[in-house]
Amino acid sequence: MSGVGEETVEQQAYLTRFLLDYTAAPLVQGIFLRGVLPARDTVRIVTGAADTVAAREMVAYEIPLSDEDDEPVTAPLVLGWTRTLASAALPRTDASVMGMPLVPVDTAVLEPAGPTGTDQALRVLRTLAWPFLENPPSPPLCGFLFTGRNSMRLYLAAEKADGLIAADIQLTGALTALLAALPSLVDEEERWTPDTSDPHCVHVVDLTTW
Repeated sequence: MSGVGEETVEQQAYLTRFLLDYTAAPLVQGIFLRGVLPARDTVRIVTGAADTVAAREMVAYEIPLSDEDDEPVTAPLVLGWTRTLASAALPRTDASVMGMPLVPVDTAVLEPAGPTGTDQALRVLRTLAWPFLENPPSPPLCGFLFTGRNSMRLYLAAEKADGLIAADIQLTGALTALLAALPSLVDEEERWTPDTSDPHCVHVVDLTTW
């Protein structure tokens, strides 16, 4: 995905931060967040059973980033819509992305589920533990996808790239050192490679053996 605007990056990073907890807390019974895929005017929320990484066992719901009044959608609203979608039977779709069924969502006719007790508790804890920071993390994390039991793909708005960089990492090993080096690693153009199967980034950086 090339030519991403600054406002879009900020909104994608905001949605990603807000939804992270639902990789561990279920959205609905048995269904968890497995990824947030950043697209140009939409966000693709990937759901599936706990720990699943098989594309055929996950589904991506494509939700617009703005409402009917062209106002940015809020993270609690995206969460509510996702809960409603995950609670219902999977609608028939001929579209797919990265091997996953892709379901375009018409939010104008979709009723969002209300917040749960877990949502309210997380709201309190986030406010106290993660207060607003004038300088957000750099590079912004605009999305992610679990790609294996011990691996994931991170979508980062790298300073030098005209679009998002996807960084493939292992969840084992020297994570502290990797996370400290990540901002500079994704900016090293000699590490950039193409991945024509992933429309959510302009380059990929393989850090699985770093």
